[in-house]
Amino acid sequence: MSVRAEDWVDAVTKKYRELVDRYDRFHVMGMCMGALLAAALCARERHSKGRLVTLAPPIYIDGWSTPWWRAARHVAYRLPLLPARMKIEEGEPYGIKNTLVRNIVKAKFERGDNFHYKWVPLACIREVDRLRRQVIREAGQISCPTLVVHARQDELTSLKSAEFIGRTARDARVVVLENSYHMICVDNDREQVATSVLDFLGAQAQMRAYRGVEEARGIACADRLHRGDEHGRGDLRSVRKRDVGSRD
Repeated sequence: MSVRAEDWVDAVTKKYRELVDRYDRFHVMGMCMGALLAAALCARERHSKGRLVTLAPPIYIDGWSTPWWRAARHVAYRLPLLPARMKIEEGEPYGIKNTLVRNIVKAKFERGDNFHYKWVPLACIREVDRLRRQVIREAGQISCPTLVVHARQDELTSLKSAEFIGRTARDARVVVLENSYHMICVDNDREQVATSVLDFLGAQAQMRAYRGVEEARGIACADRLHRGDEHGRGDLRSVRKRDVGSRD
């Protein structure tokens, strides 16, 4: 396997530099390995035009479902050809505590649906380990406001990861989920994840303000309609249509 952690970071950095100057505010967010890449990017670029959101960042591979012999992988990395040939297969609980969602994922794997990788080469895990070490070294250089959302029962990476970013990044807050495993965006606490992110980015307040304006417009249109103004009927339909669209 020729792709290395540096290639991942370089690719993300290139795209970041293409986009960042187009916007007044530019937020960076990632999940799992993407959270590591997001953190590495913000440290490298001294990101200051927006905020950083890290969802279940695996700074440490020490969750309750990881095997006791996990440290032996560092020896396996040094063996000729083995990292490229050895497959690390995905298995239960698939990062999901919710029984219904986990069974759906399990059924898709059993049918052979092409929706998610069933395994990764050991060489890929080696590069994730190298990326983790980079983030550990550079996390103190993350100066933008940072949010960490992490499940207490994460089977891949313990709360130690969230606590590390919380105390190392210069301006970080941590949200701990109580009813999920690693895949927090689809698990039991997914609504809390969405709300936490929207609040942190200021989008929740904007949505409430928008709905308040639309509600006021709807009341005004209804009042005009009550007074016999036919234009109020069309305006009211327009407000209702936008309201339905925003809920979708």
